[in-house]
Amino acid sequence: MKELDNKENYNKTFEDIKHIDENGIEFWYARELQSVLNYKEWRKFENVINKAKESCENSDISVIEHFVDADKLSKRANNAEVVIKDYKLTRYACYLIAQNGDTRKKVVALAQTYFAIQTRKQEISEKEYSELTEDEKRFYQRNLTKKGNYSLNQTAKNAGVKNFDKFHNFGYKGLYNGETADDIAKRKGLRYREDILDNMGSDELIANLFRISQTEQKLKKDNIQSEKEANKAHYEVGSKIRKTIKELGGTMPEDLPTPKKSLKQLEKENKKSLKKKVK
Repeated sequence: MKELDNKENYNKTFEDIKHIDENGIEFWYARELQSVLNYKEWRKFENVINKAKESCENSDISVIEHFVDADKLSKRANNAEVVIKDYKLTRYACYLIAQNGDTRKKVVALAQTYFAIQTRKQEISEKEYSELTEDEKRFYQRNLTKKGNYSLNQTAKNAGVKNFDKFHNFGYKGLYNGETADDIAKRKGLRYREDILDNMGSDELIANLFRISQTEQKLKKDNIQSEKEANKAHYEVGSKIRKTIKELGGTMPEDLPTPKKSLKQLEKENKKSLKKKVK
């Protein structure tokens, strides 16, 4: 019973240090999270943050969107002001920090559970999904592909993958009849380094999500332990999904229409609209 009480107390603490900005978006300050996770030294906690950033980058997710610099002035005993490092963290960033934290700390395990539960709360029912607009479906599926790619990258890393761009291109080649990520971007007419997944419709995102999840399962099931075999497995999964789409008479991924606006553009427009409403 005492342990349950502790969990409830920590959940309240994680909730207590949550902030909401002027756009209604939640975030956590790294310095406050450091305290709750019982890290006494910023230096050691920053090492965990850096590992979390690396995990984020390996998942092809924008680090600067989830770990926003928030340096601030701090007064010392002699009234001198110094700049101290801090970050505004999204829930996903907090989750990655918890995943990379010291698991010997009980509170870290509780943080993993808390942020995982908060993430699952965003999931919606099938009925609710059917009522979404196409752009809303795109946001929902894009969020799932981000989580899926993060999980796949962790599994691929354990399987010996080091060159993640090459690894993901093998999957794209299988699904897109030989096209790499760059080829897909060029065909879609995207700018340099613009995210191809942000420029896909919901059906195309679903096909890629299936590729991601099935590849992770294959890496685990076949106990793959080399980069060469992992790349081969990713290509095979992509090819089989492509073959299935063809046999069912579906539209090939490269023939699906590219939305007029990327999800990044839609996000910016939504934020501007929300700011106007607030004013």
